[in-house]
Amino acid sequence: MSHCVVPTEIQELHAYVDGQLSPEARRRVEARLASDPDARRRVEEYEVIRRDMCTLFDPVLREPVPARLRRGPRKWRRPLGAIAASLFFLIAGAWIGLHLQTGALSPLAGLPHVVREAAMAYEVYSPEVRHPVEVPGDQAQHLVAWLTKRLGSEVRAPELDGLGFLLVGGRLLASDDGPGALRMYENTDGERVTLYICQNEEAGRNTSFRYAEHERISVFYWYDGPFSYALAGEIGRSGLASLAEAVYRQIAI
Repeated sequence: MSHCVVPTEIQELHAYVDGQLSPEARRRVEARLASDPDARRRVEEYEVIRRDMCTLFDPVLREPVPARLRRGPRKWRRPLGAIAASLFFLIAGAWIGLHLQTGALSPLAGLPHVVREAAMAYEVYSPEVRHPVEVPGDQAQHLVAWLTKRLGSEVRAPELDGLGFLLVGGRLLASDDGPGALRMYENTDGERVTLYICQNEEAGRNTSFRYAEHERISVFYWYDGPFSYALAGEIGRSGLASLAEAVYRQIAI
């Protein structure tokens, strides 16, 4: 059952992302995130917006104040500062509104949602040290059964041991089309890749590999039967392609 997020809770999630909560409030939000996929999804979206805002405006904030604005009668300084602040927040508000309504300025705008979600999931969970997954790799059979039940179709479990990547584990995620799944793999150098699985947005559509990039993250994605698949990582296109081919062969069996 989907949870309705009230305005006060939304403000709390924003404060959580901005690091403005007390330790007690932060623990309360983290407990909620552990059991509420909708809240986790909102937090992930807010984190993307926050990073995009910093990328867009931090260089401007670091610029020195022009000399012509530092000179002149004192009475002009406050009005100029107020005007500058008003313009900044006007632009920022318009940018956020456009981002939320259309995604037009998002670095991932225009890409299929499976790519956006796979890149976001990789970026959020791959750096985690203590809690990268919900179900560890030594419970692989339980992980497959659990994800199969939640996604409503058989979730296959590709192994990449032969290519040097062992299963770390997996977790359940929320996607635009309902429940999604994430399987994480790691090699001896500590490099990780994630396999994101969600419902095929056009059931029955099958495709070959397609490739996309978001900043440093490479993503190979395809559609096969009931699911959409996306393998994401930072190991380079050729290395990721070999892993994606291995995953595809095992899933297509």
